[in-house]
Amino acid sequence: MNCPCCSGKTYVDCCKPYHTGEKHAPTAEALMRSRFSAFAIPNGDYLMENTFPSKRKFHNRKDLQEWGELNVWTKLEIVRTPDSNHVEFKAYYTDEEGKSQLHHELSAFEKKEERWYYVSGKFLN
Repeated sequence: MNCPCCSGKTYVDCCKPYHTGEKHAPTAEALMRSRFSAFAIPNGDYLMENTFPSKRKFHNRKDLQEWGELNVWTKLEIVRTPDSNHVEFKAYYTDEEGKSQLHHELSAFEKKEERWYYVSGKFLN
């Protein structure tokens, strides 16, 4: 199976080791890719685990899982990585009504104790 993150690698050789806890994403971009894959699979537990601990109160595992389940995640485009802590991306998906959607975001990440976490995102037009 090709990895949902559009890396061109197989899921086993790309995001699966992060999802299973075998490895941690080595960069913010790798974490971003693994989060997209976690929506596509879906894996709400993984999405919560790699959200920065102090920010978890603003998220809900059930909602993350449900958003992954309700939509068909079709493509991830990394637009740019302006620095090691930020990733601008476009996530393409089809919503539950069959409409094509685009989620364009500049995400902030933070590394704590040798592990990357998602901190926040700013929606872009």
